[in-house]
Amino acid sequence: MRLVVISLCFFCSIAIAAETPRLETLVVTASRLEQPLADHAGSLSLLDSQALQLVGHNHIQQSLLRIPGANFARGEGQEYLPSLRSPVLTGAGACGSLLVMENGIPLRAAGFCNVNELFESHTELAQRIEVVRGPAGSLYGSNAMHGVVNVIGAKVGTEAGGSISIEAGPNQYARSNISVDTGKHGNSGVRADLSLSHDGGYRADSGYAQQKLSLVHESALGAVALRNRFAVTNLNQETAGYIEGEKAYQDRQLSRTNPNPEAFRDARALRLSSEMDFGAVGGGQLLVTPYLRKTDMIFRQHYLPGQALEENGQRGVGLRTIYQAELAPAWQISAGVDAEYARGFLRETQDAATAGSEFLQETIPVGSHYDYRVDARLLAPFVHASWQSLENLTLQAGLRYEFTGYDYDNRILAGRTRADGTACGFGGCRFNRPADRSDEFHNLSPSFGAVFQLNPAAQLFANLAQGFRVPQATELYRLQREQTVADLESEELRSLELGVRGESDRLGYELVAYAMDKENVIFRDADYFNQSGAETTHKGLEFALDYELAYDLRLQMSASYAEHRYRDERLLEGESIEGNLIDSAPRHFGSGRLLWQPDAALSWELEWVHQGRYYTDPENRHRYPGHDLLNLRARWQVQSDWELAVRALNLMDEAYAERADFSSFSGDRYFPGGRRSLYLAVSTVW
Repeated sequence: MRLVVISLCFFCSIAIAAETPRLETLVVTASRLEQPLADHAGSLSLLDSQALQLVGHNHIQQSLLRIPGANFARGEGQEYLPSLRSPVLTGAGACGSLLVMENGIPLRAAGFCNVNELFESHTELAQRIEVVRGPAGSLYGSNAMHGVVNVIGAKVGTEAGGSISIEAGPNQYARSNISVDTGKHGNSGVRADLSLSHDGGYRADSGYAQQKLSLVHESALGAVALRNRFAVTNLNQETAGYIEGEKAYQDRQLSRTNPNPEAFRDARALRLSSEMDFGAVGGGQLLVTPYLRKTDMIFRQHYLPGQALEENGQRGVGLRTIYQAELAPAWQISAGVDAEYARGFLRETQDAATAGSEFLQETIPVGSHYDYRVDARLLAPFVHASWQSLENLTLQAGLRYEFTGYDYDNRILAGRTRADGTACGFGGCRFNRPADRSDEFHNLSPSFGAVFQLNPAAQLFANLAQGFRVPQATELYRLQREQTVADLESEELRSLELGVRGESDRLGYELVAYAMDKENVIFRDADYFNQSGAETTHKGLEFALDYELAYDLRLQMSASYAEHRYRDERLLEGESIEGNLIDSAPRHFGSGRLLWQPDAALSWELEWVHQGRYYTDPENRHRYPGHDLLNLRARWQVQSDWELAVRALNLMDEAYAERADFSSFSGDRYFPGGRRSLYLAVSTVW
């Protein structure tokens, strides 16, 4: 704590000295309407179009590692495991702990998350990505527990134009991005963004093909400004499993193998929304956004005995509203209602006999394991207020009530039998299908914040907030063994953070200290029961820096130190894990970047990526030693309308693991990282 106070005092002294502000940074995710970042009583990071173009990520993790507190673990193809002020989230209770949105609309309904859902968003041609670090439940509700990632697409420009880029890399990698903009004629215009990519994969049988299309149409209907958005994505991916053995990732030949060539994932998503800005209504601003979404996915569960095929999907419609007004010169209030209806389904079918022991073959049978449908309803009013109590002090408060209801319909025989009613040996089948039922969840999420303006260029801020996550449909209705009912409660996370941030002509910075407690954590116990009641604690420091060393040289950093610990009396193999560090949770990680721009046409970036060591099991007996990587990027504007770009990743050809894990069945296992690779791109604009 002494280190926190000293650090904050140090940056406060910098803030007081640096009184020349940059242009005001505007964000939308903090309040759902555009506002200055300086007015936000919390932690929010921004990746603008310039940063996204320079990174040119072929996996979203490459861009998000620039965010303090974000430690996404890259999987095979376009898969990942999320981490934002949290351990790398895996297993029961992991999915849905982070809210992922595109243009302010969640990619999935609250009860039907997918841990990889960011691959459905058009991040390759996003205008910017905003990341709220820490709970935002009072504004966004369920899933906004550890934070929010909001991918914001481009708008129609003022003039007609377009661009096209073609990129190539190792392992048959190829990508093309195409954008066409009609420009605005009066109040109307259309923009289209298309991304086509193919990757043969660093490892055997691990390639993918992906297509993404985004359309935006802007017009006016009287005094109402309309922005209609349509997005569709398709992913066909061959998936690689873990390689096994202590430090197996260091073996160059083994790291390119795939023990699961049969694994695959096919996913499709479609979204349509219409943002209606009614402008000045009763002295305030009214925004109403109806939307619909549809997703379908099929994949092989190569990581489970029997390797069943899972099919899942959802269809949903919703409405998001917000009204903001000034009640008095010092008072501002915003309020709204979010509503949604979604229908999700899941089918799991095994088409071949389970390999292994007689027990596995008998309890994991061929045929249908699950087949159910869930109708979900959500209704959530919220209100936020801001009061400028003093000239340089603003107080904020928010409250959201959210109702979530599920109607579960089992489409095959309930219980632990095979789908045809015959019994499994050894006491019954592993899969237990509950009888039809309904469940309801009621949650309140408050927040309180304060922003103290040290000078025009710097602020101190404090935030006390609560986030929550309703149980997901798979946790309630995809049961195993003797469990016939999962009596689960909503996970809750309480957070306190204190920070200082500022922007001047040459310096931008943010330093934040936080402490969080999470209750009712959902997990699967030794009897394969889905349970809630676990507790964890999360404490950390986050630091971001952007400093102009010279007119042509900049230094940027994002660094995190955190301790994530178990705080409950669970036993694993007869041993308590209370007080242990959570597995897949390094204490320190981050990145640093040196940017050199000798003239307007040429820019270079040397990036250092650091991953600290971490435990790979809850008992804290096994660990991954961490790694350090160097990446080099450059962009050269050959002519006013032509540009070349190069990315050299893992410049030192380091042997490392994107993710390390330990299994009691197989021991150490890894997703190996790629070796040195070079990507070249050429683009033109008109």
